[in-house]
Amino acid sequence: MTQKEDWNYSTQELLQKFDVTEQGLNNVRVEETRRQTGENILQEGKKKSTLEVFLGQFCDLLVVILIIAAIISMFSGNVESTIVILLVLIMNAVLGTVQHIKAQRSLESLKQLSAPNAKVIRNGVKQEIPSREIVPGDIVMLEAGDMIVADGRILHNYSLQVNESSLTGESTNVEKTDMVIEGKAALADRVNMVYSGSLVTYGRAQVLVTGTGMKTELGKIAGLMNAAKERKTPLQESLDKFSGRLAMLIMIICAVVFGLCIYRKMTILDSLLFAVALAVAAIPEALGSIVTIVQAFGTQKMAKENAIIKDLKAVESLGCVSVICSDKTGTLTQNKMTVQQIYIDGKVYEPKELDITDQTQRYLLYDAVLTNDSSIVEGKGIGDPTEYALLEMFRNIQVESSKFFGSAGIYEDILRKSMDRMEEVPFDSDRKLMSTKYSLHGVPTILTKGAVDVLLDRCTSVRYTDGIRPMTESEKEKIRRQNRIFSENGLRVLSFAYKESDEPLSVDTEYNFIFLGLISMVDPPRPESVEAVADAKKAGIRPVMITGDHKITAVAIAKRIGIFEDGNIALTGAELDALTDAELDDRITKISVYARVSPENKIRIVEAWQRKGNIVSMTGDGVNDAPALKKADIGVAMGITGTEVSKDAAAMILSDDNFATIIKAVANGRNVYRNIKNAILFLLSGNTAGVFSVLYTSIMGLPVPFAPVHLLFINLLTDSLPALAIGMEPADERLLDEKPRDPKTGIMTRDFIMTMIAEGVLIAVVTMTAYHIGIAGNPAKASTMAFATLTMARLFHGFNCRSKESIFEIGLGSNKYSLYAFAAGVCLLALVIFVPFLHSVFSVENLSATAIAQIIGLSFIPTVIIQLVKLCRNKKGE
Repeated sequence: MTQKEDWNYSTQELLQKFDVTEQGLNNVRVEETRRQTGENILQEGKKKSTLEVFLGQFCDLLVVILIIAAIISMFSGNVESTIVILLVLIMNAVLGTVQHIKAQRSLESLKQLSAPNAKVIRNGVKQEIPSREIVPGDIVMLEAGDMIVADGRILHNYSLQVNESSLTGESTNVEKTDMVIEGKAALADRVNMVYSGSLVTYGRAQVLVTGTGMKTELGKIAGLMNAAKERKTPLQESLDKFSGRLAMLIMIICAVVFGLCIYRKMTILDSLLFAVALAVAAIPEALGSIVTIVQAFGTQKMAKENAIIKDLKAVESLGCVSVICSDKTGTLTQNKMTVQQIYIDGKVYEPKELDITDQTQRYLLYDAVLTNDSSIVEGKGIGDPTEYALLEMFRNIQVESSKFFGSAGIYEDILRKSMDRMEEVPFDSDRKLMSTKYSLHGVPTILTKGAVDVLLDRCTSVRYTDGIRPMTESEKEKIRRQNRIFSENGLRVLSFAYKESDEPLSVDTEYNFIFLGLISMVDPPRPESVEAVADAKKAGIRPVMITGDHKITAVAIAKRIGIFEDGNIALTGAELDALTDAELDDRITKISVYARVSPENKIRIVEAWQRKGNIVSMTGDGVNDAPALKKADIGVAMGITGTEVSKDAAAMILSDDNFATIIKAVANGRNVYRNIKNAILFLLSGNTAGVFSVLYTSIMGLPVPFAPVHLLFINLLTDSLPALAIGMEPADERLLDEKPRDPKTGIMTRDFIMTMIAEGVLIAVVTMTAYHIGIAGNPAKASTMAFATLTMARLFHGFNCRSKESIFEIGLGSNKYSLYAFAAGVCLLALVIFVPFLHSVFSVENLSATAIAQIIGLSFIPTVIIQLVKLCRNKKGE
């Protein structure tokens, strides 16, 4: 026999289960229960201390090698080199620690959702206590405006309505009941339950607490967030792999060079210094800083386009997003109910086609406005979204209205003031009706709106323009058929009726109505959503809709936007639960819509796509979305409607809650990754030139071509600026025409390595040519010429690495920062070469004008060759 859930029990059965009466718990039971269940608070997972995070930044092979090089430099008397290396490493570690700490605030926001106090019945007395003292079995009293502080089953319901958007993602108020629900039910369908973190918007109720703290639905989400581990971004994985390989290669080469030096009878200290010079030449010290800064520039650009990046690492991940799991309400849609079509007089009308001079249509409009407690103030709807959608429809009727409303035009306030409400019976979830009584044109008239199936059975007539007809089965079938058409298109339908009567209005007199018509509504798609979805598909990105709404509504919207196509599948959360992981993996590529989903469902969907090797972006705005936002490669929270929990869990926040903004961010992310890759190519090809130069002199038994300070000057000062300029290269319009890059494909592809080596060899050849020209004078002059040539050649090389295209095609001035970086690098080199005071600091000699000319000429040769190759290759269309 299936175990019964809390929503399956009757009131008496539930009271027996928790061994409590409607007089509430006594103090002894409260203390016993609290010892067993703990306080009604959320628990945090274990966090790393700031010191642990800081020290963790040094757990990298390249960093360890640099630290060893710094120590050797210090013992050999090169204190300047030691200080510079350590300063760079500490700066990078501090930057990484700050970014990590900023991202760890999700559970604090979850805690803040708990209300400070709650009204309970204990020992037969109503009292107010702190929410942390609530225990299972407590009887809680709820009324409009209360924040619900624990999960519970409704014992007695008095028209309770609850906003559960923080859990289900849907903004529509949920009408609650105290009736038993049979069998299994998704969270959004458990209408006899209330959940911690929800808000009471209407009515009141008496609730038996069934779960507190981590046993609540909110607590389960907190547990999921503790368990959800953030994945490394593709760039992080590429850089980690690259760093490991580079570190091993450097250690092998350094060991070989050290052995060669010992073989040539050099002292151990000199051999170590030579190996240190090689390590410093090979390791791009500024790589971490440059990647971070380029990402930071990317975040600034995205912020201007309403995409706020919280985690810098997320910027480049956007470039290889291949699946976007998007919420429906507010992201793909406008989060605003809008009237779509009206069925009256046996026909379907658009809202703008209604004619208030037609008496039948006028009565329908009266019914929509007068059986309505919402209002529009300064363009903003106040009240139930469905009701103020009816008011907007009324305001937008394009007819000559002076006959009825004077020069002021059509406004509900004028109509309401001219016709005082005599009596009313408010809406409740049992009747599914709302009725009001007015004097229309001097005749007492009851106006009613409600659910089609309920109101239709209470109508005895139907009104047409040419008169009132009996409500026959044929008429009912016509109305039901139209209701099905509306419903199958994802529209929410209200029916309207009236009767002229002077009898007192009550629930007993809501019969014998004259049917007027149906009004259908929907939260319409954003106008830009269709184009954004098309752009996503063009860019090779699969859009998927995940919503707490009903399946029919979700599919209808998905079809209009372009997400759901022929052959696609839509699943509910319950249907998803019935699938094994293997079955889900087999069908995942065909499922475009998920409806009535739970937080666990969302994580499962993300994991299934990730198992397929996809980089997944997930959007959301509620507390229920937070675990999936954290689990996804790119969690995207809504800036306007999003809860603080969802914003803290996400890597990116949309300040305009717009799906189209995600696509813009993807284009920017692709550009950031491309620029970072080009910057890395620039740094590594230059460093390769330095390594080849050192290896050449080692093999040939020549003096060391560079002092460690020379290489640090190149890597940290003259190279960093061009690399940053490359990182600011403008986006290419063709970026969205490309497919997402494969996250398994690292930076060090075969083409990348071949290009890096070829360009490194070119720069090394001209550097060693300058070295041999200088060696005729003395080793110090040779070292100075090699240092100056390598610096200038790498400064020129910055223009080569801006793009795959030639500089003549992209334009020399299209990136002004590259010009500034080149000028700054030349100035810094000039200071070192021409200012005598700096000669001893940087270990350089005076150079003649001829030597300067030779350096400039030689350093420009690699750029000429590389640009000619690019021109020829692009002409061939390769």
